[in-house]
Amino acid sequence: MSTFVTWHKKNINYWKKKLNVSDYGILWIAFVKGLIIGLLIYHFFIN
Repeated sequence: MSTFVTWHKKNINYWKKKLNVSDYGILWIAFVKGLIIGLLIYHFFIN
């Protein structure tokens, strides 16, 4: 589990630098991505 956490932190830092956003920006990106995926699941499987 520790190796996954280390990999995840490295991956987040990589994307923060690549996209030039802060921690707060990463949180907004994750929120919007989750919202879009949730709406797609609702549209195709529930609706």
